[in-house]
Amino acid sequence: MLHANHAVNMMDDKTKQPHSKTGGKETYSLSEQLARQALLGGDDINRSLAEQFGMPVYENLSQFRISKERIKQVPYSFAKRNVVLPVKEEGNIVYVAIADPLHVEPLEELRLMFNSEVKAVFSPKETILSAINELYNQEHGAASELIANLGSEEGRGDGEVEIYDLLDDTHQQAPIIKLLNLILTEAIQQGSSDIHFEPFEDRLRVRYRIDGVLQNRHSPAQEFQTQLLTRVKVMSKLDIAEHRLPQDGRIKLKMGRREIDFRVSTVPVVGGERIVLRILDKGNVILGLDKMGMLSAAFTEFKQLIALPEGIVLVTGPTGSGKTTTLYSAICEMYNDETNIMTIEDPVEYNLKGIAQIGVQPKIKLTFATGLRHILRQDPDIIMIGEIRDAETAEIAIQASLTGHLVLSTLHTNDAPSAITRLVDMGVEPYLLSSTVVGVLAQRLVRRICSECKASYEPSDRELQSIGLNRELLLHGHLYQGAGCQACFGSGYKGRHGIYELMIINNALKKQIVKSPDAVEMRRIALESGMVGLLEHGCDLVRQGVTTVAEVLRVTRGLEEQG
Repeated sequence: MLHANHAVNMMDDKTKQPHSKTGGKETYSLSEQLARQALLGGDDINRSLAEQFGMPVYENLSQFRISKERIKQVPYSFAKRNVVLPVKEEGNIVYVAIADPLHVEPLEELRLMFNSEVKAVFSPKETILSAINELYNQEHGAASELIANLGSEEGRGDGEVEIYDLLDDTHQQAPIIKLLNLILTEAIQQGSSDIHFEPFEDRLRVRYRIDGVLQNRHSPAQEFQTQLLTRVKVMSKLDIAEHRLPQDGRIKLKMGRREIDFRVSTVPVVGGERIVLRILDKGNVILGLDKMGMLSAAFTEFKQLIALPEGIVLVTGPTGSGKTTTLYSAICEMYNDETNIMTIEDPVEYNLKGIAQIGVQPKIKLTFATGLRHILRQDPDIIMIGEIRDAETAEIAIQASLTGHLVLSTLHTNDAPSAITRLVDMGVEPYLLSSTVVGVLAQRLVRRICSECKASYEPSDRELQSIGLNRELLLHGHLYQGAGCQACFGSGYKGRHGIYELMIINNALKKQIVKSPDAVEMRRIALESGMVGLLEHGCDLVRQGVTTVAEVLRVTRGLEEQG
């Protein structure tokens, strides 16, 4: 075991400098210098030193509880910078987790902050940072509380301070900056996909899209409207002086150790500018075909489709139905060291390890069609096209398929058979589609009933008839719904589940496509061949108590089941 005194003697005077930045040059603590010289790994040497000094060693901090008042005494920036965190309190002693036993200056500052005796315990750096991020997340309602307390004078900050971390609640932040940070943090914590800032004559409405449905959250006074929207435009590097034209931008922010991207869109409306932020939270995306919620038969057939060496696999559905997540999951399923997978997307929403991803940039004439042509020169095995929007892209995709590539893409259609009709409407010859398209997956996302307030009820005959359910098929004659609680913000739903229909292009469908690409006739043939429709899959989830009749009808409205 390396003794601390012996370690000190091994280093020259330069290694004894404290961890700081002096004159632009960064210096390192003793333990960091030892780690840099590869005597031991960083956590290993710190653990050894802690044991030598007689410090308790804790690998897990979740067992400890400390009052919120104590946490609030320690600024987030201080805790993160020094990797220290108070973990428990006994009498007049506050126990503080540290990652570097030799970096004791923060302990002296904490003694002054707490006006109490401070004792150090050792915990690995990653463990402390994770605990810091969890504890310093803003509580639900913090944004509403700040809105209520905002005064007309104190709200007039310059709104142009750079933000590096949403949780960094420093005293220098103007109230408007702090309010926007709270709104962004709250939206992320509640699992929102979009934030809407909607100006009216007398107020600004802030809504979050949670599980596909917009929910009202805040209504700051009209006097703060310009400051909030200007702050968003500054962060996304948009022209704050331009109020007449739509603008698009991006924001990349940190929330603790998580990096989160926002796509920003502004449009001029009566009353001001309307801004929508699309949240792209990589940590909130669940990839994996086995996690998509497909029926067993559809799951097996879809895996067989994406294992084919060539052909076109289409995923269809409206905006926000999870098409991109399905394609990403399929790509992750297919990825290996022997396969060259390339994608072209608008934009690239999530970076996939080991996959070559190209983002469409119309300003420099990098469109789906031009990008796809260049991808074909890169010797790909599998190509993912974010969306087939025009005849040119469709034709290149078909040519790629005919020359031995597997192509995955999306279309905006209501159901699986309509995808074929849409491509024909674009100008693609039916005989080419019958030769290249091997399968079409249509999907929707329904909201799950909240598990915290889930309750059974006896449905009416009219409700059952609306979705085509027989009472005899129900368990004990009951269905389920959410009563509404704090966990689901009173909506009765929390989380989402996919419903799918997979149309395999068999010989009967190929003949029908060449004869007449009529969506109704193709649906009839597909159902006779064993396809389970969207509504049928939704009914199955209703029987299981996963979702409600109203929710299934909401996402399948306009679809007609035949067969």
